[in-house]
Amino acid sequence: MNYYNEIKRQIINNEITKKIKDYSKNKSDLQTYYNIGKLLAAAGKHYGEGIIKEYSKKLTVELGKKYSYRSLSYMLKYYRFQKMQSLTANLSWGHWIELLSVKDIEKIKYYIYQCEILNMTTRQLREKIKSQEYERLPKDTRNKIIKKDKFKIEDFVKNPILIKNSYNYNKISEKVLKQLILEDIDNFLLELGNNFSYIAMNIKLKLVIVIII
Repeated sequence: MNYYNEIKRQIINNEITKKIKDYSKNKSDLQTYYNIGKLLAAAGKHYGEGIIKEYSKKLTVELGKKYSYRSLSYMLKYYRFQKMQSLTANLSWGHWIELLSVKDIEKIKYYIYQCEILNMTTRQLREKIKSQEYERLPKDTRNKIIKKDKFKIEDFVKNPILIKNSYNYNKISEKVLKQLILEDIDNFLLELGNNFSYIAMNIKLKLVIVIII
């Protein structure tokens, strides 16, 4: 098999599909990139992993910078991950690029779960990963995710909770802390977890550590 020609054919067919049927763009992208990842894996076994760089150089010249070495590497990772996990999450390719930057499979599963229940954008997902949200979860919650056990709302309260110090206060009093929370109440509630809402000035919470950033 001429792996390069087959990869190029898959890309061209995908570009045509996107122009004709825009509604199926994401599905077409994911299927195409999975197929390309599969072909890259086979080509790597046949010619060595260095073949990806060679293919990327030729593809960027013939089809554009979109198919750089970095992009092809993500497609290979996507194929290997899907082959191993068999996940059918309804995510965009942009989401998958963010997810595949995470090395721990259990972390990826957690963020996929969050994307699905919160309908997160790529930017929101990136911010969650950057804030190390998974690492701030209680160990019991992580175990529930791995075992796919039932969750309680309080399971997803982070520890520590991150609150942005928008005005760079040197001293954080209770009054200042309250002001920072109220000014960005949406993000504060997301830090607590899912299904929280603001209903009063005083809400009792279990003891957690708060870090002002």
